[in-house]
Amino acid sequence: MLSQDSNDDTEDVSLFDAEEETTNRPRKSKIRHPVASFFHLFFRVSAIIVYLLCELLSSSFIACMVTIILLLSCDFWAVKNVTGRLMVGLRWWNHIDEDGKSHWVFESRKASPQENKTVSEAESRIFWLGLIACPILWVIFAFSALFSFRVKWLAVVIMGVVLQGANLYGYIRCKVGSRKNLTSMATSYLGKQFLKQVSVFWI
Repeated sequence: MLSQDSNDDTEDVSLFDAEEETTNRPRKSKIRHPVASFFHLFFRVSAIIVYLLCELLSSSFIACMVTIILLLSCDFWAVKNVTGRLMVGLRWWNHIDEDGKSHWVFESRKASPQENKTVSEAESRIFWLGLIACPILWVIFAFSALFSFRVKWLAVVIMGVVLQGANLYGYIRCKVGSRKNLTSMATSYLGKQFLKQVSVFWI
């Protein structure tokens, strides 16, 4: 499916480089990619723990802020480029064509009679639980910092909302974009602009 507006192209395609060897394996609840599953949660959970305990662990706000931003950046890269492809067969990305036009691509494994056998149920649960729960926590932290007047932490928690929210939006588009419109055209446009701003600084 290909939809476009005046600024960007958004494309839903099949994941062309998915591991072929997984197609003949039965669907199981066991974790088939333990390293990917570990790092899918490690960076984002570590960032939350450091944020909650930083004032107890260190008196330096700069050191805490840098540590959290590094963890969030590693999480953004790992989830966007590695764990989504391995754990659930999804990937989103952006490229610029020869005319300088931006194209957003949302990929999923090609549907086949064996599609239900290519993804581990346990890995799928871990992926979506981590992907959804952590951005919600950062939103809560943002409101908490705002209402408690911890202004210096607002930049940190907003970074958490932006980076993890970008991956959440991208993977939801991968999951449902090929079957139905995720939102209205206005919301879709705002979402693509949101992803563009994040990608410019963090890809």
